[in-house]
Amino acid sequence: MKARLEHLRAPATTAFGEAVSFDEPMARHTLYKIGGPADVFVHATRLGLLRSAVRFAAEHALALHVIGHGSNLLVPDDGVRGLVVRAALTTARVEGTALTAGAGVALPQAAALAAKHALSGLEFAVGIPGTVGGALVMNAGCHGREIGELVERVDVVARDGEVRTLVRDECRFAYRTSALREQGVAVAGATLRLAPDDGAAIEQRMGEHRAWRADTQPHGRPNAGCVFKNPPGDAAGRLIDKAGCKGLGVGGAEVSTVHANFIINRDGATYADVTRLIETVRERVAAQFGIRLELELIILGADTEGTAH
Repeated sequence: MKARLEHLRAPATTAFGEAVSFDEPMARHTLYKIGGPADVFVHATRLGLLRSAVRFAAEHALALHVIGHGSNLLVPDDGVRGLVVRAALTTARVEGTALTAGAGVALPQAAALAAKHALSGLEFAVGIPGTVGGALVMNAGCHGREIGELVERVDVVARDGEVRTLVRDECRFAYRTSALREQGVAVAGATLRLAPDDGAAIEQRMGEHRAWRADTQPHGRPNAGCVFKNPPGDAAGRLIDKAGCKGLGVGGAEVSTVHANFIINRDGATYADVTRLIETVRERVAAQFGIRLELELIILGADTEGTAH
């Protein structure tokens, strides 16, 4: 651990036991397989651990970063200062038409559970490689649906470590964002309100979504999903393709030849490779179309704080 945080080793070990590690390589915790060490890393498999981690960061004036599976996330090669907590709360249940899931539940798992109970609404999520917590923070969506539409309540951990419940309107869901991205909030879980439907019809839609994803998105190389948000009335992938960026590479990073809004880790890509390629793509699209693409990808840097599941 960095010398300036050496004094936290003993209290962090006392607080978290085997759940804490120091100088933890973030490349182990991102789908990009990129990222240097986190000063302090807590694997929170219980709500109590998540609450303690949030309080610990506040009490010791540490930047707090909350992650899930590390999808849609890029971490600098020199790592992350402060405390990174993986919200790995993985319990889920169905009661009537409500599905309640912890932040660490994988979206495909949640979709499968809903389908098992003949509940519709989460079919779009069957192929998204993120967690419920991350989907809520980003208001993840596909096939014309967004998770924010389904939310009844979201349980969050505030900076004082207390659990608070937000109703949907308080979350202020918008295109690929929400109020849950505000500093100091860790998503603990949520209750989604679904709709009864024919089980066979749900399974058919899920199968179609899986097939679509297999046909239209890259596989076999690490990536973090879509890099850019779609600008109003258009698709980032179309603009990037038309700007001649498919297959463009910087170091070990490459714009996918399957879907231009994906940048893959082709061969040992670094943070610098990916960010240089992002800027090159942005410049080419701006030069040809006059549109400055906005990042959907979250960059967890030395000066950032917040939730990035």
